[in-house]
Order: sequence, then C-alpha cells, then structure tokens
Amino acid sequence: MKHRETMSRFSRFATWASHTSGHPSSFIFALAIIVVWAATGPIFRFSDTWQLVINTGTTIITFLMVFVIQNTQNRDSAAIQLKLDEIIRSLDGANNALLNMEELDEKDLEAIRQSYLKLAQDARNALREGRKQEAAAPPSV
Repeated sequence: MKHRETMSRFSRFATWASHTSGHPSSFIFALAIIVVWAATGPIFRFSDTWQLVINTGTTIITFLMVFVIQNTQNRDSAAIQLKLDEIIRSLDGANNALLNMEELDEKDLEAIRQSYLKLAQDARNALREGRKQEAAAPPSV
C-alpha cells in the first residue's frame, strides 16, 4: 500500500509540475532569471563561477523535468490507449484483435501496419478506377 501511495503522490506532483512548467508565467519567470543572471555578468566579471551557476541550475532542472514529463506522458498515453480500446470494443465489426496491441513487439506491429497500408492502397486504387470499394476483411493479428 505504501508503494501505491508514494506513486500517487509522485503522479500528483508530476501532473502539477508539468502543468505549472507549461504555463506562460513559468516561461516569464525563467526568462527573468536569465536576464538577472546576464545582468550580473559584469559584476562577477563573467567568471567561471558565474557561468557555472546557470549551467548547473539548468542541468539539474532539465534532468529532473525529464522524469516528470515522462511520468505525465506515460499516464496520458495509457489513458488514451484505454479510451481507444473502449472505442474499438464498442464498435460493431471492429477488429477486436487490435485491443491492447501496443503490447505487441515491433515485428508484429509492422506486419499489421503493412496489412493496413495494403488495404488503404487497394481502396485508393479502386477509387481511381471508379470502382466501388469492397468491404475488406481486417488484417489478421
């Protein structure tokens, strides 16, 4: 239970940090920090320490934001996949084998993609030739 509570706290923090960092006021704040840093350059004679301050700060923030953004993207992607799975499941005639296909390996995904590309090409060819498109069976998975 402790693990779930920790993950929930981190997820809430990641969501907050992601939304906050994407807000225009955060950009203005970051820009103000850069302006202040640049303005202090002559005071510190553009020393190595002066440069190290901004380099270290931006490196740390970038490193931490990678994990925050990845967490947010993972949750968003999982939610989108579940929504798409529900749409596929609820449609009559849909190929239910496509449910949860994000779990397939690259080879299987590419084979399915090629099958759908062929269906699309056949449909375009039929359209160019003035033929009515035939309802094609979905590719087997």
